[in-house]
Amino acid sequence: MDINKRTILWIVFSVSLVFLWNEWMISTGKPSMFAPAPTQTAKAPAAKAAGLPAPSASATAATPGAAAVDGAAPFKSEIITITTDVMKVDIDTLGGQIKRLELLNYKAAGNPGWFGGCFGLSEACKSNLDARANEVLFQQNAAKTYLGQTGLVGAPGLPNHNTGFVAKPGVRTLANGNQVQLVLEAEQGGVKLTKTLTFKRGDYVVDVRHDVTNTGAAPLTPELYLQLVHDGNKPPESSWFNSSFTGPTLYTDADKYKKLSFEKIEKEDKTQKENPGKPFTPDHPTKADSGWIAISQHFFVSAFVPQAKAARDIFTKKVDTNLYAIGVVQPLGTLAPGATVSNTAQLYSGPQNEKALEKVSPGLELVKDYGMLTIIAKPMYWVMEHLHSALGNWGWTIIAFTILIKLVFFPLSAASYRSMAKMKVVTPKMTEIRERYKGDPQKMNQAMMELYKTEKINPLGGCLPILVQMPVFIALYWVLNASVEMRGAPWVGWITDLTQHDPWAILPVLYAISMFITTKLNPQPADPVQAKMMLFMPLAFSLMFFFFPSGLVLYWVVNNVLSIAQQWVITRKYGAAK
Repeated sequence: MDINKRTILWIVFSVSLVFLWNEWMISTGKPSMFAPAPTQTAKAPAAKAAGLPAPSASATAATPGAAAVDGAAPFKSEIITITTDVMKVDIDTLGGQIKRLELLNYKAAGNPGWFGGCFGLSEACKSNLDARANEVLFQQNAAKTYLGQTGLVGAPGLPNHNTGFVAKPGVRTLANGNQVQLVLEAEQGGVKLTKTLTFKRGDYVVDVRHDVTNTGAAPLTPELYLQLVHDGNKPPESSWFNSSFTGPTLYTDADKYKKLSFEKIEKEDKTQKENPGKPFTPDHPTKADSGWIAISQHFFVSAFVPQAKAARDIFTKKVDTNLYAIGVVQPLGTLAPGATVSNTAQLYSGPQNEKALEKVSPGLELVKDYGMLTIIAKPMYWVMEHLHSALGNWGWTIIAFTILIKLVFFPLSAASYRSMAKMKVVTPKMTEIRERYKGDPQKMNQAMMELYKTEKINPLGGCLPILVQMPVFIALYWVLNASVEMRGAPWVGWITDLTQHDPWAILPVLYAISMFITTKLNPQPADPVQAKMMLFMPLAFSLMFFFFPSGLVLYWVVNNVLSIAQQWVITRKYGAAK
């Protein structure tokens, strides 16, 4: 039995060292040992395969119209910049695409580095923090492609996201008003398409209106598409210790929330190419009259919410090498010559704030990913949110919440510590039994069971309460990891961002000390090698905590301090009684 325990401890210790080395490589800019492939450069959407569905609204590629009519001069695009109090958006008149969207109230993820904390939050330190670039969602460069596109299909040559648009003159910056509009017009293929984008004060929702007019002599049946295009690269800040998801998500009233992946889209595209002509059903709903489609990432999301109660086809597809799309196609009905039809939609592009997302569309708040323990994590966040409204600081909120959790589980913890205290008192007797029957494991186990029965000890008493609490601990990890409200939130002194690691490694050191004290309070293993391993384990885990979010390490430090106090009182009580 002792040999098995020793083997398990060595395995845990070795695996911890492997993951620690991997995190060190990531933090120094080297690729992860577990990365499937190096980051690829996403190609810009080409005119030959722009990710559009075919006129039949299936999820296959179509050939959109050219940017200029044959024989005419090439279209000269223009970037129109719209600035509000919360975002700065670049729209390209070539297709009316959203090429860049900068969030003015959120700084880009910054690595504080080691020994780079700001004690006392001096003015110089605050200035350095404020100088960080803002978070950018939509963008197109050599390393990343993330675009918002709309257009028409249903007949050859209709205006789409590769068609040249003309921007109507107007205000481009939100000054004293409450909204600013951008109107783009294009006429092609017997259709005039007018896109109206409305940006509002304090709002991450962009109202998207399409007015389609048949300028030809024959009826048309156009279809409107809304799509998000994104490269398949992993987030640079994602790691084994601080994982995050980036990929397509969608929601319908019938099928509820669905999380997809770029890898899955790649496999589906390969399957279709290997089996041409064979019917294929993607792994997501394809028809609905409600819901939304989105690209979700850590802390942020961009989602198209199509016109409500209108039929739509949902598609995902591979656009190009390492480039994927998710979107919807909505039929606009038959349009007689001279007739106009309008369609309204919304584009939310901003933080994963639950209250804001709930107001935009049902189910959109589900993009805030709490993992498998959402049923526990959501009430946890609700409690923490109320604590924060009273305390005003997320660091103190974590401490207050830790104390609250400790009080809730006080009876279970007390039972666990009482069991360990009893075990510690009878440790000399257990050692004597091991020495007496070291050549006869069967008699040794019988003697141990008799000892447990005589002393009224449950050998699992110290484990079961901990196992009961584990789902709570895991759910809390996801709460801390998923809440954008804590992103960039300081606690005190050197902790300037609770979602980043401790730059001075003070909290991991405190955790190691607290774990060392806890180990000393626990019953000591009879095996000397196992006892040494138990002393090394706190060091191994504290080294892993060097790369964990400081908010999570803060929770564990406070929890350990409270546990030490509780365990010390109970252990002393039972020791004195004996």
